[in-house]
Amino acid sequence: MAATFEPIATQTLASAASSITFSSIAASWTDLRLVIIGTAAAANYVTLNINSDTGANYSQTVLYGTGTGAYSLSSTGDTFMWPNTLGWSTTIPQLITFDLFSYAGSTYKTALVTASGERNLGNANQQVSSSVSLWRSTSAITAVSIGAQGANISIGTTATLYGILKA
Repeated sequence: MAATFEPIATQTLASAASSITFSSIAASWTDLRLVIIGTAAAANYVTLNINSDTGANYSQTVLYGTGTGAYSLSSTGDTFMWPNTLGWSTTIPQLITFDLFSYAGSTYKTALVTASGERNLGNANQQVSSSVSLWRSTSAITAVSIGAQGANISIGTTATLYGILKA
C-alpha cells in the first residue's frame, strides 16, 4: 500500500464472534479504510455500524455483477451499511473493503464499499460489487463494528483498520 496508509489495528478472531469492533478511533487521519477477509456461520449480510448507531440512518446504492448479468439496487432507512447482496460465505473467504471518507468531519459520512466472493454453491454464485453508502450523521466516526446480521463471524476472520493521511 502507499505510504499514506497507516495500520491502526488488526483483529483476527480466535473464536467465533457476533461482531468485530474498532473503537476509540482518533481523528488523526483524513480517511479510514477497513479491510475484512473471512467467513461467517450463516450466509447473511455483512454489516457495518458506526458509533453503535442502529437507527435507520444508513442508505446505499449497490452495483453488482454475477456470472449471468449486471444489476443495481438502492435502499434507504437501513440500520447498517451493507456491501453486497451475496452476503458472507460459510466456507469461502470474502474480501470486503469500506473506505470511509472525511470520517472526522462535520458533514454526513460517505463510504465506498467493494466486495468480492463466492457463496458455497460454485460458479453460479460468484459476485463482485461496488456500492456507495451514506451514514446520515454529522458526528465524527470514533467506532466501527462489523457484523453478520444475526450470525457469528467465523474463526480466522481478519479485519484491519487503516488511517489514510492526506488522501
